[in-house]
Amino acid sequence: MMKLYDSTPSPFCRKVRVLLHEAGQSDAVELVPTTGNPVADEAPFTENPLGKIPCLLPDDGGPLFDSRVICRYLDTRFGAGLYPEDRIWEVLTLEALADGLMDAAILMVYESRWRSEQERSAAWVDGQWFKVTRALDALNDGWMPQLGAPLDAGQIAVGCALGYLDFRHDARTWRTGREALAGWYEGFSNRASMQATRPEA
Repeated sequence: MMKLYDSTPSPFCRKVRVLLHEAGQSDAVELVPTTGNPVADEAPFTENPLGKIPCLLPDDGGPLFDSRVICRYLDTRFGAGLYPEDRIWEVLTLEALADGLMDAAILMVYESRWRSEQERSAAWVDGQWFKVTRALDALNDGWMPQLGAPLDAGQIAVGCALGYLDFRHDARTWRTGREALAGWYEGFSNRASMQATRPEA
């Protein structure tokens, strides 16, 4: 059986679990709880020299890491069709936009959680949030047709990114002024795959 180094709060790990759920293959992968924070001893360094999660151990080859690589592999393996060739560049770009949003949001958490108070930079945190808001505005203003297309991996990434904002940055009220995106997420977050993979502290 395949193994996935996983952490429930991670939106990148959640992407993989949502894809598995949508493909009807949740039972095909054993979840191995771990962490990928920058100071953790239990990160999967043997399998991924970067120590990041998610990291997949397939049953037919060496380890795979980076959520986009893992999702593309699982989609191909299970024929889920979440990277449709007729929209592939839009799907990949949307996924990259969502992943960048996740990166910035996670780095904000790292700044407060893993750096001493004397080392923290409010300006740096504000800079990360500025990236988040630009991504949110782009999604709301330019990506709604893609978000309204048949389900794909880009939409899954966006859903997981917005879920992470609710989970870790709810006080920043990302929905304000972004009614189209908020409305889309309200429906998307009710999918069975999203409900089954809700993050836990």
